[in-house]
Amino acid sequence: MKKIILIIIGSLSLIFGTIGIILPVLPTTPFLLLSLACFVKSSDRLYKFILNNKYLAPYVSDYIKGNGIPLKAKKRAILLIWLTIGFSVIFVLDKLILRIMLLTIASTVSIYIWTRETPRLKSIEKELTNM
Repeated sequence: MKKIILIIIGSLSLIFGTIGIILPVLPTTPFLLLSLACFVKSSDRLYKFILNNKYLAPYVSDYIKGNGIPLKAKKRAILLIWLTIGFSVIFVLDKLILRIMLLTIASTVSIYIWTRETPRLKSIEKELTNM
């Protein structure tokens, strides 16, 4: 049952991530990373599909290799998260508890993304330690 739930969540996230390539409103990288996290525990075939896909792999390859998330991708993802959730909190939702839940999710995801390694900073650190 757990495997099926992970495949469903991963597939939905994969769909949103793929749509995010075309629509700038959806952040592609976080959705694809969520898909990979779900598929690594549920479907080796789908996990490899993302990593070997010429359109999807560039979004997650740095992160999977341990290089982190590029600064530009971090900024874009966080901006889009806050734009979409901010819109929902201000214009769509009327229940306070739902607003608090969305703001908590946005904060948690933003902190997670921002605290991941950034490739450019990592390469500068390597250069400094080699001096």
